[in-house]
Amino acid sequence: MKISFTKKQYISFAAIIVMLLIWKILALFLDSALILPHPEDTLVTVVKLFTDAGFIAAAGTTILRGITGFIISGMLGMAVGILAGISPGFNAFITPFLVTIRSVPVISLILLALIWFSPNAVPVFIAMLTMFPFICTNVSDGIRSVDPELTEMARLYRVPAGRIISEVYIPAIIPFIISGASSAMGIGWRAIIIGEVLSQPYYGIGTRMQEAQTFLNVDALIAWTLIAVLISYGFEKLIRLGERKIVVWKV
Repeated sequence: MKISFTKKQYISFAAIIVMLLIWKILALFLDSALILPHPEDTLVTVVKLFTDAGFIAAAGTTILRGITGFIISGMLGMAVGILAGISPGFNAFITPFLVTIRSVPVISLILLALIWFSPNAVPVFIAMLTMFPFICTNVSDGIRSVDPELTEMARLYRVPAGRIISEVYIPAIIPFIISGASSAMGIGWRAIIIGEVLSQPYYGIGTRMQEAQTFLNVDALIAWTLIAVLISYGFEKLIRLGERKIVVWKV
């Protein structure tokens, strides 16, 4: 089977090579594994982490927290976003809440959550709170993007409400939901790991990163960071794959 690459993929691959070269040059210049280990040493550490007995528990628990926070924020965001899109009054009411949540520093939310919740619940709460505004805002924008004349014409011809929802509103908001989900997952993973670093649950990537920092295992710290990036990238690709499968009219 022939494998072909696009121009963008070649450019992306070249960018990765450049980053690795910069990393290697800096590592040679600093000449200290306690400051910046060499890329190949970090790669060996990544492989060792994959074979470590506690890897599945740490990475799996972080992923589970991310999925849980995403599901909760998704359900709340869609419900509130639909109401905000339909009702201008409710949109005016909820907007200050969304702006406040987005504006409050994540570290402040985590410090408050450490007082309110157990260490295991803190990352989930932070994930939900950081993802919710993105999903809610995008769903609301999607609802408002529907041409009012189109819905008015549908009601004039007595089109059933179910068909209006399934053939007008849902196709309009799905691209917005995908975009909101992508943005939410991107910032959500960072918030989860920051929450784990500070709350120190028994299992979690953030916990392992904090342990590595405590014992000056810089290669392990960078290795766990790379694993977190790979997880985030994997979910980003899954969302985009879902977009191509669901939004068939864009193909």
